[in-house]
Amino acid sequence: MDFLIVTGLSGAGKSRAVDALEDIGFFCIDNMPPKLISKFAEIAKQSGPKMSKVAVVTDVRGGELFNDFIEELDLLKTMDFSYKLLFLDCNTQILVRRYKETRRKHPLIDHTSSIEEAVVMERDMLMHARERSDYIIDTSHLSAMQLKERISNIFLDNISNSMLISCMSFGFKYGSPAEADLVFDVRCLPNPFYIDELKNKTGLEDEVKDYVMAWPQSQQLRDKLIDLIDYLIPLYLSEGKSQLIIAVGCTGGKHRSITFAEEIYNHLLEQGKKVAVNHRDILKP
Repeated sequence: MDFLIVTGLSGAGKSRAVDALEDIGFFCIDNMPPKLISKFAEIAKQSGPKMSKVAVVTDVRGGELFNDFIEELDLLKTMDFSYKLLFLDCNTQILVRRYKETRRKHPLIDHTSSIEEAVVMERDMLMHARERSDYIIDTSHLSAMQLKERISNIFLDNISNSMLISCMSFGFKYGSPAEADLVFDVRCLPNPFYIDELKNKTGLEDEVKDYVMAWPQSQQLRDKLIDLIDYLIPLYLSEGKSQLIIAVGCTGGKHRSITFAEEIYNHLLEQGKKVAVNHRDILKP
C-alpha cells in the first residue's frame, strides 16, 4: 500500500494537492487529527487492494491536536509501517498576499496580531515536520496546473519505487526554488535574450538550444555538471532519499536554464533513472 501523509503551511496549496492526488487514484482524507493516523493506517492496510493508495492531510487547523504529529510519525516507525511525508511550502510574503486577496482566516490568526506573524508562527510549528519530509514542494511560483504536474510526476507511480529525480529550470529574477537540493547558476553563459530572433523563443526550441550549446564553455559546463550529478546520485540513494531536485537557473528562466535542465534530464533518462523535468518560469512575462 502507498500511504502518504500531507502537511505544510496554510495557503500553500494542500487542497489543490489533494485534488491532484485524487485524480491519480489516491483515497484522500483531509484534516485528520495526528493521533488517528496510525489507527487509520492499520485499517487501510487491512482493507487490501480496496485502499492501495491512501493520502491523509494533517496540519495546524487541528490546534493543539497537531502537537502529537511528530510523536505519531515515530509511532508509525516503531510499527514498521511504511509511509511517505509530503510537505507543501511557500514564501511568507506570498502567503500573506494570498490571504489578503482571498480574505480567508488563517488558522493561527487569533494567537497573533497579523497574518505575517501567524505564518511565521506556523512555520516554526512545522519546522520538524519539514525536516522529516520525503518530498517538499514550494508552491510560491507554481500555477495550479504546474502543482498538479509535480504531484503526478512524483506519485503516479508506486511511491516506494526508487528515488525520483526532478530537473527544474527557473529564473533568478523570480526567486530561487526553496525545495531544490542542488542549484546551478548558468548566467555565466552567453544569453540568447539579446539575439533578436531568439529573444521570444525558449530553450525547448532547437534554435535556442543550438545557440546556448554552441559555445565551448557551455559544453564544458554541461559535462562537468553531469559528472558531478552522476557522482552524487548514488550517495543520495545510499542515504535513502526519496526525491532529488536539481534546479538550473538563469536570469529569466526561458533560455539557458531550460536548455541545461533538458540536457541533464535527457542524460538521466538515457541512464534509466526515474526522472521528470519541469520549467517553472517558462510562461512568466
